[in-house]
Amino acid sequence: MSYRTNPDRILEGIDRARNRDAESARFHLDRQAMGKELDTDIPDVDATNPERIRRIFSTVERAYMKAAGRVELGKLAARFQAVGDIHHHHARGDVSVAIQYLDHDRPDDVGMAPFEIRPHDVAEARKETKTSRPDVNALKVLRKELRAGVLSAYQKLEPRIRDALRERADMGHVQAQVTVDLRPAE
Repeated sequence: MSYRTNPDRILEGIDRARNRDAESARFHLDRQAMGKELDTDIPDVDATNPERIRRIFSTVERAYMKAAGRVELGKLAARFQAVGDIHHHHARGDVSVAIQYLDHDRPDDVGMAPFEIRPHDVAEARKETKTSRPDVNALKVLRKELRAGVLSAYQKLEPRIRDALRERADMGHVQAQVTVDLRPAE
C-alpha cells in the first residue's frame, strides 16, 4: 500500500484534525452542553430549611433536565461516537453545577465532578439499547454520566448551600446552571 492510501494513516490524520479542532478556542463551545434555570418564586419568611433546600435542589434538577434535553448533548454524542469504535480511544469530561444568588452579594457556589468514557462503557450501552448505532449508545452513556455528575457535584455543594441558607442568601432569585464538557483523552 502506498503512503497516501494506507487506511491507518488516513484515520490518524482525521483523528489529529478532530483533536486540533476540539482543542482550539473557536470550537470550545462545541464541547459543551448547558442548561440554566431561574427560580423567581421567593420563599416565605417562615419557610423551613428543608423547604428552602428543596427549592434549590428542584432548581438544579430543572437545569439538569434542560441540559439533558439539549441538542448540543446530541452533537457531543455524535462527535464522540467513535469512542467505542476504536479500542484505545476514550473521552474525559466534567459536569459542573453553579448556583447563583442573584439578590445577595454571596459569591456563586460551584461544584464539579469529572468523568471518563471508555469503550467498554459504550459496549455496555450497546447491550442495553440493543442497537449498534454509535450515536444512540454514546448519548445514553453521556446522559448517565451527566446524571451521576450532577448528583456528585450537588453533594459537594451541599455544605456551602447550608451556609447560604444561614446567611439567608436564598431569600431572593436563585439561578442554577448545569454544564457538561467533553473532550478527547490522549
